[in-house]
Amino acid sequence: MARKYEVVVIGAGPVGATALAMLGHAGISAIGIERETEPWPFARAVHFDGEILRLLQSIGLADKVFAHCRPMCDFRMVDQADETLIAHVTGQLGAQAWPDQVLFHQPNIEPVLRAEIERLPSVELRIGTQMLEFSQDSDGVNCVIETPDGATEVITGRWLLACDGATSSIRRQLGVQTEKLGSDDPWLIVDGILHDSAGIPGDMVFIGHYTRPALWVRLPGERVRMEFKVMPGDDPEEIVTPEGIARLSSGILNVDKFVPDRVAIYTFRARLAEQWRIGNIFLAGDAAHLAPPLFGQGLCAGMRDIVNLVWKLRLVARGLADNSLLDTYESERKEHARYWVSQAANMARLLQTTDPEVAKGRDDHIRANPTESLPPRPPLGPGLHDGGHDKRAGVLSEQPTLDDGRRLDDLVGHRFLVATAPDLLAGLTRDLTARIAASPEVVVISDPAIVGPLLASSGAGAVCVRPDRYVLGAADDAAALEALLNKVPTLAPTAASV
Repeated sequence: MARKYEVVVIGAGPVGATALAMLGHAGISAIGIERETEPWPFARAVHFDGEILRLLQSIGLADKVFAHCRPMCDFRMVDQADETLIAHVTGQLGAQAWPDQVLFHQPNIEPVLRAEIERLPSVELRIGTQMLEFSQDSDGVNCVIETPDGATEVITGRWLLACDGATSSIRRQLGVQTEKLGSDDPWLIVDGILHDSAGIPGDMVFIGHYTRPALWVRLPGERVRMEFKVMPGDDPEEIVTPEGIARLSSGILNVDKFVPDRVAIYTFRARLAEQWRIGNIFLAGDAAHLAPPLFGQGLCAGMRDIVNLVWKLRLVARGLADNSLLDTYESERKEHARYWVSQAANMARLLQTTDPEVAKGRDDHIRANPTESLPPRPPLGPGLHDGGHDKRAGVLSEQPTLDDGRRLDDLVGHRFLVATAPDLLAGLTRDLTARIAASPEVVVISDPAIVGPLLASSGAGAVCVRPDRYVLGAADDAAALEALLNKVPTLAPTAASV
């Protein structure tokens, strides 16, 4: 007999596990299918930004995750002579009310996510279980899975979320092609413990040597990561030895001080899936996009996929929004991800050049234009916001810290926020005011002590923020606010009768 769920999640890496945790907090019944019996024991991602900590805050996990993180306080890039081209002091609290950049050891983060899944009653995770085949129709997705004892079982879901990584079997079986946005480049990744050594000064250092491009990252405790471009003529068996690693690192990762726990040659790729929604199936994380790890946005992008999709699934599942809302997942997230994949691919091309003249031109340009090294945050692609008409919409909102130390989202929860000046609120029609009062999905705050900083940063009299913390739109008068709020799915005039 088939077991029925609203969502089936394939893959329980950090993106799939976050999906299950967020679905659980949304009260949506979901099951996760994970082939491996234990979390991956080695680090892949090492970086979150403030937006991801804010996402984790929404499900009560930010403090638990942050306990395993190290704020990144010193970012640099050096040239062939090890002279600093650019340097940024980071680590301070940013606009998301969390440090702008943090570093972590991924095996310390995944147990926090899995413990939350275990705690939530509407979701479950099946480990040691794999998908054998699937099919979909207008009602949902039918999945045949193999359990740890070799038996088969059928489970059904209204939707399926493919978080099964770069080699996604779901994507391949659906015949979804990927767009190539950059070159494929092999790098040697080395993770481990560096005892009694300062290593390279700085938390993250791009080493722009045209003779051997490399990257240094200082992780929490004594953990470090170094990445080295694999060069023509390298012996792939020699460069992975302790002696080879010591040589490539110029003695930084000396055999007497460094204990590796992961040494692997990994190919950096820049890819974007051409479709992210196929009927009732959605691609997320590495199944949808791959980027060279130059801005640390790979896992961040996957987490953004999840927070964008889950609130929409919740409204559709509860009958508070039309199924077409789910189409905005691909349109909004795909272009946002494309931006970061392209930026990382372009930076990879510049960083890993082995041509002395190209490297010199790059270095001269960076010295003359240091601010270009950190790309601005992009807006969402077209979707449920006024981004085509108002540049204040479709962007990530700020999160003020309140006078009592709380953060704004702690008051808002998983709802739309209407942050407004009192006079604009007073100018709304009686009908809309009644719909707002009747909707548990919307919270209105007009206290300037709470939302004043948010309004000031947007330069608007009112701002509507979506549950994923992106701005639905801004308004400068009551009429514009009325029109904006009628675009909120749960406030639309037709929703009053739902």
